[in-house]
Amino acid sequence: MQKTAILLGATGATGSELLQLLLADSRYSTVKLFSRNSMNIAHSKIEEHIINLFELDNYAADFTANEVFCCIGTTKAKTPNEETYRKIDFGIPATAAKLAKANGIDTFVVVSAIGADKNSSIFYNRTKGEMEEAVLAQNIPNTYILQPSLIVADRKDKRIAEKLAIGFMKLLNPLLWGGAAKYKSIHAKTIAKAMVWLANNKYDKGIIASDEIRRLGSV
Repeated sequence: MQKTAILLGATGATGSELLQLLLADSRYSTVKLFSRNSMNIAHSKIEEHIINLFELDNYAADFTANEVFCCIGTTKAKTPNEETYRKIDFGIPATAAKLAKANGIDTFVVVSAIGADKNSSIFYNRTKGEMEEAVLAQNIPNTYILQPSLIVADRKDKRIAEKLAIGFMKLLNPLLWGGAAKYKSIHAKTIAKAMVWLANNKYDKGIIASDEIRRLGSV
C-alpha cells in the first residue's frame, strides 16, 4: 500500500531535493506540500496547501499522512528579527509535531542543525535546541532529528558569506576525521536521501549527527 507524505519547507535547499526524491519513489502516492508559495510543479502526486505557516494549527483536518518531513529553516540574513526567526525555526516544526501526534502520524523527520542546544547562549543554537525538545516531547514513535553541518546546495539566491564558508570547508573537509568528521560540510541531497531512508527503515538513534547523515544518505 502506497503512502502519503507531508513536506514542510519544499522551497528550501534540502526540501526541494527531498520533494524530487519523494516524487520519484514508488512507495509514495501523495506528497502534501504546506507552504507560503506554490512550487509551480505539475505532478499527479503533489497536493499543495498554500497557507500562512504561522497558522498551521488551523489546518489540522488537512494534516493527515503516514509521515511528516520538516525542512523548515531560515537564516539571520533573511530573517534578522529574532521574534520572526523563532516563529519559523521553532514555531512551525513544534506545531507540525503537535498536529502529527494528534492525527496519529507515527513518523516525524526534521532537520535541525549541528550545535543545537536549548541551554546555549547563542540564539540560533538555542532556538534549534528548544525546537528539538518540543518535537521530542510529542513522543511520536519514529522521530528522527537530523543535525547537519554546513549545507552545500545550488541556491538561486547569492549568499556571499555562505559561498566563502563552503569554499573554506571544501579545503578543510579532508582534514576532519574521527570525532571531527561531523563538522564536514554536507550536500542537501545527501540529507534528503537520509531522510527518506530513515522514514522507511528502523534506526536506533533519534538524534543523528552530520557524519551519520552522510552515511545514511549514501545507503
